Amino acid sequence: MRLRAQYSCLKFKDNNMQGNPQVIDYLKDLLRGELTARDQYFAHSRIYEDQGFTKLFTRLDHEMQEETQHADALLRRILMLGGRPDMRPNEFTPGETVPDMLRKDLATEYEVRAALQEGMALCERLSDYVTRDILLTQLRDTEEDHAYWLEKQIGLIDKVGLQNYLQSQAM
Repeated sequence: MRLRAQYSCLKFKDNNMQGNPQVIDYLKDLLRGELTARDQYFAHSRIYEDQGFTKLFTRLDHEMQEETQHADALLRRILMLGGRPDMRPNEFTPGETVPDMLRKDLATEYEVRAALQEGMALCERLSDYVTRDILLTQLRDTEEDHAYWLEKQIGLIDKVGLQNYLQSQAM
């Protein structure tokens, strides 16, 4: 019974799976968001590297790779549902200072979190539980890893001061 419910949102046409157009369009929006986050992390990580902040570079490079994995999962789902991806990331402006970059990254994670939650609700309404579960995995990563780490970094700057924080990131 659960298997039937998982795939009730899909139609088959000429042996190809067809997903709900609303879900596919929403996944395209999510894909653009993940590509934007990836590019933002890419730019920020390289700025950190250029400034000698090795720890920040390493962490943001890792985040960039995770965003790429998120985008890959969305892209694969769009294709599996019979959609065509939209690979144009949204525009962004890199931060100017370390605190500014961290705040921009955190704001991006909050936007992604809200979009994932909305996407999960859409999938629930349309009985696409497989897609919902993919989004839930990404939501957990966003909340428990990305946003959490960024919140901690901003909190550290407030507690120890910017100069002490930057010194700790150069090692």
